[in-house]
Amino acid sequence: MSSMPNVAQPSSAPWRARVLVFAELKRRLNAPVAELELPQGATVGDLRRALEVSHPSLAPLLPACRIAVNAEYMDDTHPLDPSSELALIPPVSGG
Repeated sequence: MSSMPNVAQPSSAPWRARVLVFAELKRRLNAPVAELELPQGATVGDLRRALEVSHPSLAPLLPACRIAVNAEYMDDTHPLDPSSELALIPPVSGG
């Protein structure tokens, strides 16, 4: 009788994302981190849409925000994974 080796199967279960928020975003959320579930294979754009739904107080500011993945700004097509460090960066003004 032959034994098949255990082969890891990709998980299709959603994962819990933690997104660091700053400035006005932090004030609106009343917390330094937004938490939400994302499906496997989610992109930065999926994260942005999920934030609009799960944290509606942030929705008006999201179009002007950048999303950083592992300390680098990424466009909406960039894929995410559960090990990604995520941050939502509001527009910055200076003088």
